[in-house]
Amino acid sequence: MFASPIQLVIVAVLALLVFGGRGKISAIMGDVAKGITSFKKGLKEDPDADAKAADEAIDVTPPKSDKKK
Repeated sequence: MFASPIQLVIVAVLALLVFGGRGKISAIMGDVAKGITSFKKGLKEDPDADAKAADEAIDVTPPKSDKKK
């Protein structure tokens, strides 16, 4: 039922890698958190902005000619 000292050392090392001060894994976790924050911020922005931009777009389609070749 109780963990052996070796198991406790392994868990401690893994916790240090994940939550450690300047480890690569902690940097990756920080980057993931920044990405999630940016994603949530993007979802909160005006959803109608794309529709407004599409309405204001200039039509550059050439007119159809009545003549057939």
